[in-house]
Amino acid sequence: MVRKGIPVKIRLVVTGRGYHAAESLPDQWELPDGATVDDVIRMLAECYGEGPGWSATSLVAVAGRHLGTVASHVPAVLHDGDEVTLIAPVAGG
Repeated sequence: MVRKGIPVKIRLVVTGRGYHAAESLPDQWELPDGATVDDVIRMLAECYGEGPGWSATSLVAVAGRHLGTVASHVPAVLHDGDEVTLIAPVAGG
């Protein structure tokens, strides 16, 4: 089904060392039709600055598919119901 012009709703999950910084973020976001992962990352940076959960080295996954890091990922258009996951690196032993 084609949804031209209808906003898409996505779920945003931030894990790893950034999850505390993301507690104030809404889990569901409404984005314009055709929105991409880059749009989500840009919105996070514009609204909240660079948080540990969406720093350049955080991993990005959409609907369970690994796309790379925030700094270098496969471009992806988001679809209604997608889950965008940002996984901040965790150090320790």
